[in-house]
Amino acid sequence: MVLLPGMDGSGDLFAGFIAALGPGVDPIVVSYPCAPALAYAGLTDHARAQLPRDRPFVLIGESFSGPVAIALAASKPPGLIGLVLCCTFARNPRSLLAPLKPFVNVLPMWPCLTPLIAPFLLGFGAPAALRQALRRALDKAPPARLRLRLKAVMAVDYTERAQAITVPVLYLQASRDSIVPASASRLLASLCRDWRLVTLPGPHLLLQKSPIHSANVVRDFVADVRSK
Repeated sequence: MVLLPGMDGSGDLFAGFIAALGPGVDPIVVSYPCAPALAYAGLTDHARAQLPRDRPFVLIGESFSGPVAIALAASKPPGLIGLVLCCTFARNPRSLLAPLKPFVNVLPMWPCLTPLIAPFLLGFGAPAALRQALRRALDKAPPARLRLRLKAVMAVDYTERAQAITVPVLYLQASRDSIVPASASRLLASLCRDWRLVTLPGPHLLLQKSPIHSANVVRDFVADVRSK
């Protein structure tokens, strides 16, 4: 499995999910560089360089990295047998916010906002250890990089690329996602040829808050695509 991280870009928040996958899994966790400044095209090239070339693999794109995963899958890299998209999108999931793109540079960024946004990402009542892990991950990304990534989300539209995906696609949808609405998955369902939707109880950071349930679904998907 190749795992592409959320907005923080570190990949650190996958630890619980990887542990839940159990033995026999040898994941590649992609971490995005803080420098140079890269938008979606550059991040896609960065991730492409880390894809395995000697064995089949499944690509997992979480939240912010959905467009990266879509672009990679659309390019049909050798060895790709399946795509997992978790709480993510092919184009700006909140189109009403697009006009605010010019103001992103003046928005306050983490760490000062972490306590305010944590409930929207992790739900209310998340364990302190998980909230602390979120803060550590976000602290690794300079505010300038987070602003660039937020602007990239507001501008992206990879619907045409999604139509070019030929491998099976599993979409993990969180039942209480306050960040990415269900309309994002419905759009992808209309674009992808081999589509499977699984809705699990949880907030936006589903792999972190519900790692065991998420891992079970992903394992079943991988077993299915490997058998074909």
